[in-house]
Amino acid sequence: MRKILIHNAVIVNEGRHFKGAVLIEDDYIATIYEDEFSLIELESSTSLRIDAKGALLLPGIIDTHVHFREPGMTHKADIAHESRAALAGGVTSVIDMPNVNPPTSTLERWQERMTLGARESRVNYTYYIGATNDIQALKHFYDKCSSTSEGIPSHPPIKLFMGSSTGNMLVDKREALLHIFRYSEENNIPIVAHCEDTPRINERMAEAQKLWGEDPAIEHHSWIRDEEACFRSSSLAVELAKETGAHLHIAHITTERELTLLGGNITGEVCVPHLLFCDKDYSTLGTRIKCNPSIKSGKDREALRQALADSRLLTIGTDHAPHLLSEKQGGCARAVSGMPMIQFSLVSMLGLVDEGVLSLERMVDAMCHQPAMLFNIQQRGFIRSGYKADLVLVRPEEWTLGKEDILSKCGWSPLEGHKFHWRVQLTLLNGQLAYDHGNINDTLRGEAII
Repeated sequence: MRKILIHNAVIVNEGRHFKGAVLIEDDYIATIYEDEFSLIELESSTSLRIDAKGALLLPGIIDTHVHFREPGMTHKADIAHESRAALAGGVTSVIDMPNVNPPTSTLERWQERMTLGARESRVNYTYYIGATNDIQALKHFYDKCSSTSEGIPSHPPIKLFMGSSTGNMLVDKREALLHIFRYSEENNIPIVAHCEDTPRINERMAEAQKLWGEDPAIEHHSWIRDEEACFRSSSLAVELAKETGAHLHIAHITTERELTLLGGNITGEVCVPHLLFCDKDYSTLGTRIKCNPSIKSGKDREALRQALADSRLLTIGTDHAPHLLSEKQGGCARAVSGMPMIQFSLVSMLGLVDEGVLSLERMVDAMCHQPAMLFNIQQRGFIRSGYKADLVLVRPEEWTLGKEDILSKCGWSPLEGHKFHWRVQLTLLNGQLAYDHGNINDTLRGEAII
């Protein structure tokens, strides 16, 4: 039996932090020790003993909103590169989005991605099934998926694009939407929805182009994809969720107004870029922070931070969406939307903890506990005996992000030049040391998360 002891750590878990140790046996957390204890009996049988020296020991981060771009867009990102970046950031499990090429909207395509994940992913993985206007395709997926071989998740979550999307992923027919929400409620499958009103966005883009030319400057992005575009779409999703009783999780909420929609079976995600940036940052960061939904006002950002702190916003994701810098050239019409974020999400959120925006315990709740519970990810997201040993050790350390630190395939970050005050030291994946002070164990692969 392989045994690892991590001692002299500050363990942050389930609303508490305390000095203690964790004993790992093979893939699992065996014992959690609190306060004073004797290690003598463990020394002779422990394969590896790690002195945390007072560093924080957290559950591995679960990022339920990533775009690893494979298949179809591997010139800018792929599973191998982005999962390595995840490990370096303390992320141990991801749920990858379906808007790849071809889209993940059938059982066959979903199974192909699961096979890719098993071969390439350095972190634990699963994939959303993308809803379309064809409800029968969704029903067929779950009917067949439930009867697949042991070890494959029978109910991966539904991703619903109620705003502009690639491929045929946009669902814009009310009848189709209602069928999807009813099916979700009947089968207890959460819907994660991208909510932006496409007609509103198209109207605003046409107006912007009349005023500012064919490719309006990036400063106009949040005028085009504005609060009203978000609220119209989110309101429709909430109306359908209330009518059917389905669990709706609104992805990447960006406005103060949308926070009024949350409660009961309506929960919300906030993404790291919308917690870090506001529209004033377009003047210095330009299209590097162009994303959909757009970065909004400083007032919206402060409202999101407060709602995260008081748990109105349930989870933190990254919307990690790499592009080449050459694809980010231009303005609102030409530059693509999305940015890499997964490698620096944890250290960025620890920065907000230092600023007093939210507590350390709430951060862990939003990045670990709540994602595991929301998506029924078994034996992960908590430091508990009998759970998989997905853990991250992070220590206070001042450092400045340089291009050489970036592991995402696209090779850039909107955070380049930023001074961080925390650094990920170790990431353990299923009881094995996967990331160690800058070194990645490339022989390890993640597991399908159930």
